[in-house]
Amino acid sequence: MFVTFLLTPLVLGASGRIGRSLRHRWGPDAALWQARRAPGRAQEGPGWQIFDPLADPAALAAAARQSGQILCLAGGVPGRGGDLGDNLRLAEAAIHAAAEAGIRVILASSAAVYGARGGALHEDLTLTPTHPYGQAKADMEAQAARLGAELGVSVCALRIGNVAGFDAVLGGWRPGFRLDQFPDGRSPRRSYIGPATLADVIAALLAAPRLPEVLNIAQPGPVEMAVLLRAAGRDYATVPAPETAIAEVELDVARLAAFLAPHQPLPVADPTEMLAEIAMLEPHIKDGSHG
Repeated sequence: MFVTFLLTPLVLGASGRIGRSLRHRWGPDAALWQARRAPGRAQEGPGWQIFDPLADPAALAAAARQSGQILCLAGGVPGRGGDLGDNLRLAEAAIHAAAEAGIRVILASSAAVYGARGGALHEDLTLTPTHPYGQAKADMEAQAARLGAELGVSVCALRIGNVAGFDAVLGGWRPGFRLDQFPDGRSPRRSYIGPATLADVIAALLAAPRLPEVLNIAQPGPVEMAVLLRAAGRDYATVPAPETAIAEVELDVARLAAFLAPHQPLPVADPTEMLAEIAMLEPHIKDGSHG
């Protein structure tokens, strides 16, 4: 599915896993792809912008002037040695560059901003993050909204759920992997989205003339983690879930589904379909660095 956008996106952090999947799904000519270092062989081709957005604001401003909107995927993530404060700093840098260029910003946030709540989580809830990553993304959202209003920049935050293959279960699986098991015999259930479906959803949002301030990004219906591992043929052991564990966390995607309805359906999360998406994308995204 190669796409052409009326407003060419500048994708910050395009050498990460989501960025590489977008590039493969959309085609290399669909966007300007920013990375801090030259990409790996599977990602060679046109459209790369090599600079550090924080260390070289002039390069960021120049790239923004060549584009029609900014999609900021860049930011620190847990467990990879990054600074979680970069989530806020990169969002601010993107908004300043967008203000100068007269364009909008779409930020990759996370379902982690909701914290340990159970049940369906809708965009209007007060955020109660419980971990540093969720707090960093919540801080990013709040400051981005303030700065965007101050500078006249439209800002939309995408609260992305678990991306199949990039998550702690399929993406983090190793021999001896263990899953929490609750008294009803089930493992944790979470909102998921397949990586190709994620690319299609983001493409639809980038093509829209206006976006809401916040959108949950997932497919309808929570997925049980054990079901996902069994579908992938991965062995695992179970351990009793601690009292603090949340059995089910589901993103309310009614706003997203309604927004997409005139253009494309939002399919219910299906482990088999998500695994097929992973298999399709994996050869094309596994050798990039994080940028």
